[in-house]
Amino acid sequence: MKRQLPTASQLSQVLSVRRPVLDGTTRRLRSALTIADLRAVAQRRTPRAAFDYTDGAAEREISIARARRAFDDIVFSPDILRGLPNQVTTSSRILGARSELPFAIAPTGFTRLMHTEGELAGAGAAGAAGIPFTLSTLGTASIEEVRAANPGGRNWFQLYVMKDREVTYELVRRAAAAGYDTLHFTVDTPISGSRLRDRRNGFSIPPQLTMRTIANTITRPWWWFDLLTTAPLEFSSLTGLGAGIGELVDAAMDPSISYTDLDAVRRLWPGKLVVKGVQSLSDARKLADHGVDGIVLSNHGGRQLDRAPVPLHLLPAAVREVGQDVEIGIDTGIMSGGDIVAAVALGARFTLIGRAYLYGLMAGGRRGVDRAIEILRDEIVRTMKLLGVQDLAELGPRHVAQLQRLPPTGTTPPIRR
Repeated sequence: MKRQLPTASQLSQVLSVRRPVLDGTTRRLRSALTIADLRAVAQRRTPRAAFDYTDGAAEREISIARARRAFDDIVFSPDILRGLPNQVTTSSRILGARSELPFAIAPTGFTRLMHTEGELAGAGAAGAAGIPFTLSTLGTASIEEVRAANPGGRNWFQLYVMKDREVTYELVRRAAAAGYDTLHFTVDTPISGSRLRDRRNGFSIPPQLTMRTIANTITRPWWWFDLLTTAPLEFSSLTGLGAGIGELVDAAMDPSISYTDLDAVRRLWPGKLVVKGVQSLSDARKLADHGVDGIVLSNHGGRQLDRAPVPLHLLPAAVREVGQDVEIGIDTGIMSGGDIVAAVALGARFTLIGRAYLYGLMAGGRRGVDRAIEILRDEIVRTMKLLGVQDLAELGPRHVAQLQRLPPTGTTPPIRR
């Protein structure tokens, strides 16, 4: 074979020198190609107790493992030779208004524990992406602060019915006055689940310095610096009640809530009303007959009842049962844009992302949340193109099947081909 030395122009075509990225956060986020990558960065950047509070679930963590396995077991069936344009449409109407993507940021409690920018980073990123942001009753930014961070976007409020009902009603009034358009009435927390990682880590709210936490944070001094040099952690929408953080957590867990409370909130709330934490078809039917606008199939991210029903397994039957009467959302276990596409194909009108957003937050604050949304958006677009669909409305059960590792429960028969 005859050989020759390459010319300068030939070398320039095959060799390029990438300029170094000096900003560490930018470099870490650019290298993250998946939500799992963001999780790995978050784990390196965050003390163990705070990371496990986010990452962990109840007891043996079977519920969250099964939820993620359900998404892993999705089999896609693409359409071919359809001559689609390069652009796909990822927007749709969710609960009465437009969302640029088929997901919203889920409500998460004590979010500034993960990163001091907390809910304000999530709300700002959601507004920039054109998707809803959901604030928790136990959030570390107030109803009004989130509204200021996302003034032109959609804000949703997740409501725990407090033992003092007047406190609950005042939260509803404040959210309505601040222009929130959807209320998530949460029903899966009569008591707190047993989160063993937190107990083994000696985790407390607010976090306290012990010999164990000091040993774990020596290599993460920036986290403690941020925590100790910013405003104290508190449930910002509940300040002024004269109660400590532990007392407020206890006050938010009330096994006595009932349809009477749902009706009382409905009378106060002018916007869309969604019940979050539905785990059976009979409850879904009862709620639809009760006139709610939507339900969220959820087992609270596996953080309450371990071995609870898998939301994705419930979804097809719930759509058949009540899909014409209410809008159905789903959360728990979503870690990719492909997971979101699968849920939409099975009939979900929207999904909620919790941990996926928090991994981004821990990895890089607001920029990390932006990166998490960007990753999910790119995966949604790519999955839709590979499936041969141009619009979310074209997705349907024919595009997905679920492998059956678990035997059918009677309410979730396998999809036959």
